[in-house]
Amino acid sequence: MKLLSILLLTLSLSACGVAQKVQYSALEKVGVHKRDILVDRIEKTSETQEKTKEQFQSAYEELVSLVDVDDQALEEKYKKMASAVERSEDKARELESRIKSVDSVAKALFVEWEEELSQYQSQNLRKASEQNLVATKQRYAVIHQKMKESHQRVEPVLQVLQDNILFLKHNLNARAVSSISGEVLVIEAKVKQLINEMEASIVESKKFVDNMQSTG
Repeated sequence: MKLLSILLLTLSLSACGVAQKVQYSALEKVGVHKRDILVDRIEKTSETQEKTKEQFQSAYEELVSLVDVDDQALEEKYKKMASAVERSEDKARELESRIKSVDSVAKALFVEWEEELSQYQSQNLRKASEQNLVATKQRYAVIHQKMKESHQRVEPVLQVLQDNILFLKHNLNARAVSSISGEVLVIEAKVKQLINEMEASIVESKKFVDNMQSTG
């Protein structure tokens, strides 16, 4: 059974790789190259980071407002917070997917670029292209690390939000709400860290895209 699971996973990953190659090939036939796809995916990831940042800030604010309401409004506020946490979970998954898609095309681009170096007749042009490849890899390594760091800040915030939603699900009363007031301070610092990391990643991504477009 374990061997079967490994084989199925391997086939699935292989199928994904083949599908990506087919997709890249089809796009290149209409003039859209891996370089263009990489830029587009980085920009979309930055957009998702911005929306993720806003969504987690919103979920945090729902938690804060929940602590301040009376018994009559608890049910309504709880539903709003639960909905905000659910949207936060969706954004977390979307961001993870975006980052993976960026890395996938980046790796494909660098492999292709490396292979094409041997096709040059001019040693000067080959050397210039190789230097550009090295520099691009280094810049990409920076933004990819920033993306991963920003995503790593998501989980700690999400865990606090999920814990509070789970606790209040069966304890929705003023006393229970009062008992989680200390959680507001815990999550406040984590949200600030998340926002800072997201913003830093967005800035680095923009620099990378600007450089790619100016040297394209």
